[in-house]
Amino acid sequence: MGKKSRNERETPVKETFEPLPLESKAPATVVLLLNSPEEDILIKACEAIQTFAEKGDENKVSLLGLGALAPLCQLITHNNKLVRRNAFMALGIMATNGDVRTALKKLDAIPSIIEKLSLEVVHEFATLCLASLSEDFLCKAQIFDNKGLPTLIQLLSSSDPDVKKNSLETISNLVQDYKSRLVVHELGGIPPLLQLLNSEFPVIQHLALKTLQHVTTDRDANKTFRDKQGFEKLMGILNNVNFSDLHAEALHVLANCLSDSESVQLIHKSGGLTKLMEFVLTPSVPEIRSGVIKCITRVAQSSESCKVLHEQDVETVLVELLSLENTGVITSACQAVAALSFHVNSKERFRELGCISVLVQLLSRESLALREAATQALSNLTHNSASNAFEVYEEGGDKLLVQQLYQSCPKIVANSAATLCNMAEHEIIRCSILSHGAIQALLEPLKSTVTQVLVNTAHCLAVLASDEEARAELVRVGGLQLLVDLLRSHSKEVLHSACLAVNVCASDEPTAVEMCKFGALEILQEINQSKTRRNSFSELAVNGLLNSNLSFKYSLTSSLASTDIITGGFYDAGKARPGQRMLTLEELSKQPVNQRRAIIFVNKATVLPEYESNVRVCFDTKPWGGAVEMEKMHEFSWILHLSELKIQLQSNVIPIGFIKKGIYYHRALLFKSLADCIGLSCTLVRGDYNRAWNEVLLFSRNSSNKLHSSQPCRYIVDLMHQPGNLFPVNSPAAVQYQTI
Repeated sequence: MGKKSRNERETPVKETFEPLPLESKAPATVVLLLNSPEEDILIKACEAIQTFAEKGDENKVSLLGLGALAPLCQLITHNNKLVRRNAFMALGIMATNGDVRTALKKLDAIPSIIEKLSLEVVHEFATLCLASLSEDFLCKAQIFDNKGLPTLIQLLSSSDPDVKKNSLETISNLVQDYKSRLVVHELGGIPPLLQLLNSEFPVIQHLALKTLQHVTTDRDANKTFRDKQGFEKLMGILNNVNFSDLHAEALHVLANCLSDSESVQLIHKSGGLTKLMEFVLTPSVPEIRSGVIKCITRVAQSSESCKVLHEQDVETVLVELLSLENTGVITSACQAVAALSFHVNSKERFRELGCISVLVQLLSRESLALREAATQALSNLTHNSASNAFEVYEEGGDKLLVQQLYQSCPKIVANSAATLCNMAEHEIIRCSILSHGAIQALLEPLKSTVTQVLVNTAHCLAVLASDEEARAELVRVGGLQLLVDLLRSHSKEVLHSACLAVNVCASDEPTAVEMCKFGALEILQEINQSKTRRNSFSELAVNGLLNSNLSFKYSLTSSLASTDIITGGFYDAGKARPGQRMLTLEELSKQPVNQRRAIIFVNKATVLPEYESNVRVCFDTKPWGGAVEMEKMHEFSWILHLSELKIQLQSNVIPIGFIKKGIYYHRALLFKSLADCIGLSCTLVRGDYNRAWNEVLLFSRNSSNKLHSSQPCRYIVDLMHQPGNLFPVNSPAAVQYQTI
């Protein structure tokens, strides 16, 4: 095998053929002899090539250039077993060179090699070829597809340590792929792998553990490992100081097996957890400590297992590890803290031990991996914990976390945004976060292509945007466009987060209008019309935008509730067509005069500047339009009146105060506006054919001016024919007013 055992450190002597002298020593001549029809010549030529190749990579490449590979690949299928054996020996030695491996891949030699694996005489060098070739991704696939694994697993029980080592190395390379891991388990590969842990050769033990690291990532294989006393084997290695060189790899395997509570209980009962704690506390190489901490992290994935660790006071141990020098150990400890922080008792214990202060200090360290782990720990510690959030704030962590948002590492950014989101739920902390420039810092993450970064950033923005100044800053720095762009995401998580942020940002009209300028409303309408993309978050976002922009709401829904209070700046642009982009009042006022329906503007406070020079031409002595009999509606020239106003004002936008001859929808809008001013509960509903009406909520009284009922009643107000008349909702008179 060429490797020393733990006892002898020397390979047992093996029977070999005596060297066969070849008269010609020129490599080129020997390569030519590989095509000889004489078996004796072939045997000698293969042996000579093996001897020449063993002297170094330069010779292997030289033989490759001389064309030795193709005839050797032919000779491994020769009828003579000595020819086959020597050809495999030569090929096996040559295959350890990278250039030769590449050439072998092109020659498609793997099927022939696997076919001959059943012949004992060639096991060592056939498996050596496969071990070398299995380092290549495509070759691994070929070995798998040509059913190489069953024979290789059988060869793990070979009496020849070289065959064991080569077979194991090949399997170890193959199980890096998921399919091969499953097949190794299905073919009963775990028992022989466990048996190899008893090998006297360290290289075989290392390879067996390396292979088990991959195989035990599968849950079913994990169970088989447990049933075959795999834990006992690992603990035997960990308890043996003579096997200290195997401890790191054994801990990696153990970590894989600790993901379920049954395994944790098994280890706990056998004293395994106590042993792990001893490993952590005992000064050792960093790799060992990191391996132990990884085991603890795996145990912490289960809430039941977390309780076991908490009883062992694992939190104290981890906080001590955070103060060590080695960055790798500290990083592993942070990961364990993050995992344990989902457990409430551990979360509180970490705060008591001063863990948060240490984690905040780690945010200034240079290592990206360390800061990633530290931010993840802070994120989990502050989740649903006001006391931990304030602890981070008091340690100055909010400023450092805002700085992390500028990092290039996506996970650091995502974790920092999540932590800030947790903290920003508290007003004092939110103000502090904003003072450190959080809104500006969130802009770049909003452009990320990483889903978790976008989700956490949008969530953070949603919490921060509850502050009015934060929304104003978001508008100033151009963040709204980036937020609206997220609504186009095909990721459900990103879309949901973006919708939440849009809903919060729509809390005031200026921000809502700005988002509508960027097409937020149209995008959300399209989403809500889709059966697959529509969701409660997108509906919430639309409602948020419309509730802060009643002009758009009325155009789209043709209805305003009594809680929708009209203020100065409201305008009625008519019913919007499906897919039509909603225009702001400013955009509408800049359009040239046209023959379309006039836009009615509620100018409660001031007149738009563009009307100042035209106002004087609109006041005359004509009477205001009042009641109009139903029979004379055709004589009521309201259309001409509005056309004249548009010409006089040179605008399609007409302030409602200028209208003297108004139809149903003008009067209903004016009534709603006035009712809102005095606090009268009033709705506004648009009907067909220029109809609109108001519903008011009033208490009915009898002739003695006493209340009929303690419950108010809803009425339709006649504003057109007999102004002031009230029709109970759904009464014949009300229906007639709404439709005829």
